[in-house]
Amino acid sequence: MSRSERKDGATIVYGRNPVREALRGRRRVLRIWAAERGTAQALLGDGSPERLPFELVSANQLHALCGSPDHQGVVCEVEPYPYADAGSLLDAPDALVVALDQVQDPQNLGAICRAAECGGAAGVVIPERRAVHVTPAVCRASAGAVEHLPVARVRNLADFLAWAQRKGAWVYGAQAGSATTYSSVDFGGRAVLVLGSEGAGLRPRVERACDQLVSIPLAGRVGSLNVSAAAAILIWEARRQQTAGKGLDKSA
Repeated sequence: MSRSERKDGATIVYGRNPVREALRGRRRVLRIWAAERGTAQALLGDGSPERLPFELVSANQLHALCGSPDHQGVVCEVEPYPYADAGSLLDAPDALVVALDQVQDPQNLGAICRAAECGGAAGVVIPERRAVHVTPAVCRASAGAVEHLPVARVRNLADFLAWAQRKGAWVYGAQAGSATTYSSVDFGGRAVLVLGSEGAGLRPRVERACDQLVSIPLAGRVGSLNVSAAAAILIWEARRQQTAGKGLDKSA
């Protein structure tokens, strides 16, 4: 068992930005290891609510602690990730939620969380099964965004989408073959953006749960976008519309 899989639930965060954001985030940092004293001191002095002791270790020891060479000279041990309540994500009248249908690549989930946090989304929803959860690799790929962004797990994604509709949200599924382009729809009010897994896309029941399917037109020769790139495009368009005050009366 690696240090990132402790039985007591504590886990590892590695990389300068992820550790910095962990120190500023919701969960308590328990220990810090660094290859250089200056690196640890700089991080502990950057927005940290308290000064923590740190241990100087070799780069090889850091690699062993986090299981990756991408530690950038610092690793910390933190409390278990505090998953959010999915039911609270749509409280705001203009809440924007990103729902992921069995995304399994930690790099993709991390990149989507980073885009969602930077784009002002209310949170990200992932299934409990057959999907990657918030792991140390996801923390690293998100550059620490998961420490601030609510991420919720649900037992059944289609059921969550049905609940979101009852809450007044419109649900938009990303599908490459849709004749409706993402820039032609109204993302005003509560909105849920649904993106499918790498390669497989949306499962049939999840697709049927969407109010509308939208596509992102491509001008190049490559036939598809990475799911994290697609998510970023949809998030920014939704926020652009909401910020601009666009929002047709969908009840008409």
